[in-house]
Amino acid sequence: MAEDKKRCSWSGAKVLDTKYHDEEWGVPVHDDDKLFEFLVLDAFQAGLSWSTILNKRENFREAFDGFNATKIAKYGEEKVEELLQNKGIIRNKLKIYSTISNAALFLKVQKEFGSFDSYIWQFTGGATIVNSWKSMNEIPVSTPESDAMSKDLKKRGFKFVGTTICYAFMQAAGMVNDHTIDCFRYNEVGN
Repeated sequence: MAEDKKRCSWSGAKVLDTKYHDEEWGVPVHDDDKLFEFLVLDAFQAGLSWSTILNKRENFREAFDGFNATKIAKYGEEKVEELLQNKGIIRNKLKIYSTISNAALFLKVQKEFGSFDSYIWQFTGGATIVNSWKSMNEIPVSTPESDAMSKDLKKRGFKFVGTTICYAFMQAAGMVNDHTIDCFRYNEVGN
């Protein structure tokens, strides 16, 4: 991580934030396991900072069986209680239960569309939406695409998938390039 490079303003305060910005944020993701991970983490992030989630990411990965949707969909009350006692993650009962039900719905979508990737990328026409923001203040918290994604996910029964969460997911999964135009990553993430 070269320190002399210009980055999006949110990324420089903490090492994990900078690493995430430089290596992951905005990079198009087409791997279902990784997409599910972002879906889970973005749901847990609701009401919290992304830094908090990044700091607990490895704990989440361990607690939720590597974000394996098949395993998570089978979690019972014993596992829920174990998760509620795990100080390494966000111990929110509603978010834990939602993760379990979302895992089952995720598997259903995979079966219907052949992959979650095929389903989720339809909201951007299968390509990254490349924006040209000059400052972070210009970046919206939702768009018509995230509205449509949220509406469809909710219709399918998913929880913690409001339009703002969906837009954060789209940013993480590279469905939109929201790096500012002066950021060194803007041209690197697949324009």
